[in-house]
Amino acid sequence: MLLELERECLEVYRRKVEEAANAKARLHQSVAAKEAEVATLMAAFGELNVHSPIQTEKKAASLKEKLASVTPLLEDLRVKKEERIKQFADIKTQIEKISGEISGYNYPNDTMISCLSLEDQDLSLRKLNEFQTHLQAIQKEKSDRLHKVLQYVNEVHLLCGVLGLDFAQTVSDVHPSLHRTNQEQSANISDGTFEGLEQTINKLKTERRIRMQKLRDIVAVLFELWNLMDSPQAERNVFSRATSVLRLSEAEVTEPGVLSTEIIEQAAAEVERLAKLKASRMKELVMKRRSELEEICRMTHIEPDASTSVEKSNALIDSGLVDPSELLANIEAQITKAKNEALSRKEIMDRIDRWLSACEEENWLEDYNHDENRYNAGRGAHINLKRAEKARVTVSKIPAMVDNLINRTLAWEEEKKILFLYDGVRLVSILEDYKVTRKQREEEKKRCRDQKKIQDLLLTEREAIYGSKPSPRKSNSFRKPNGYRANGNGSMTPTPRRNSVGGGTPELLTPRSYSGRQNGYFKEMRRLSTAPLNFVAMSKEDTISTYTSVYGSELGSPPHG
Repeated sequence: MLLELERECLEVYRRKVEEAANAKARLHQSVAAKEAEVATLMAAFGELNVHSPIQTEKKAASLKEKLASVTPLLEDLRVKKEERIKQFADIKTQIEKISGEISGYNYPNDTMISCLSLEDQDLSLRKLNEFQTHLQAIQKEKSDRLHKVLQYVNEVHLLCGVLGLDFAQTVSDVHPSLHRTNQEQSANISDGTFEGLEQTINKLKTERRIRMQKLRDIVAVLFELWNLMDSPQAERNVFSRATSVLRLSEAEVTEPGVLSTEIIEQAAAEVERLAKLKASRMKELVMKRRSELEEICRMTHIEPDASTSVEKSNALIDSGLVDPSELLANIEAQITKAKNEALSRKEIMDRIDRWLSACEEENWLEDYNHDENRYNAGRGAHINLKRAEKARVTVSKIPAMVDNLINRTLAWEEEKKILFLYDGVRLVSILEDYKVTRKQREEEKKRCRDQKKIQDLLLTEREAIYGSKPSPRKSNSFRKPNGYRANGNGSMTPTPRRNSVGGGTPELLTPRSYSGRQNGYFKEMRRLSTAPLNFVAMSKEDTISTYTSVYGSELGSPPHG
């Protein structure tokens, strides 16, 4: 009996010992597992420290104490792990989304990866910072791409506005997201979108260049027809938008619709309308342009081409032998030629004007010198005196002017290999005739001065023989000299004389007198010459003339008692 009790007690003791050993083993295993998990988590977090809680707890004597200290640490690490995984998942989600937008693929939100496996992931702060840095980099790239896309879209919008095209349809053809009103999906920023926008912009710029050149050609013809038809300004203002492209460069054209097909078609229709109107008024236009040609030739003293004269042009148009358009083009060419010739003759024509002006002053000075009352203290006398001083200086330069003008004309003829004609007469011939005539006039003046001296001497001898006689000067003292007018104060103000009363002094031939003889351009001939020395305007010369007639008849008569 005692033996059985002892055996049973031993069995109970053995079971208790085995159970205690098993419990201790399980406790050891649990503590080891948790310590291993803690070590793994801390390694994943990158917190490898010899003074970690695990190393500290190993010094504790009881396994239960170890387990009690490791369990809350493990729970904290597990919570921290979940938070860190969530951070990585959020960052990775953003990176994948932005990368997809850049590469052209969009990932829906419901398929985003929400967790990371612990075995193949590094949950350290260093790795988290690397992910955040990469996220910031691709966010900046996305921002740059969005800015570039916005620039492209704005340029497309401007070009579509200028060309009158549908902007929404144009950008939608590149990518639908570029013209979406909702904000659920941002604009596509892939390389394919960039290529599509660049191709669209190049295509629109090419179209703008073609339309602009086409509109410029149409507007150029339009201006030509307007000027030809003398279209009113109100009619031209209707096409002010179309005509504005002439003064702008391609990049400066920004007005909406200015290069639309409607504007171009309207301008083309106006050109067609004016062309038809031009055909019906061709004869009138030919006459108008011929008149312009004759006016240019008259102003520049050039002989117009007789082949397109008014009479011949009318006859050719009425007979139908010549197309009025060809005749008009011929006259236009003659106008261009006349303008070019006038430009080449400008320097000589300016010298001719100065010479003619000097001749006018010479005429005025001649008339002024014949005025007996020129030194009277009347109104305007000092003005005439100053003018006379300037006129004498100008007249003294006339011979040099003529010689210089001849030299310049000969040089022009040598350069152009043609004669310089002034209203159909060679200018050099006119100038040579002027020089000869001027020399003859000077000789005539000298002869008259000598004759006057002889007459004065004879008059003195007659007065000595017969005694002095009443001078007819008193009776003629109030007679106005030819070519002058009284100024209200007893003095006479010289006025230019157009014609001289008969006499033997040669007439000075100038281009104006030639033009009066040769053609009908000048209705009023301006003879730039001095009046003949006929002694009519001077009372003393009247006395001499009277004495000459009396002396010639009474020289042999006996003196009257």
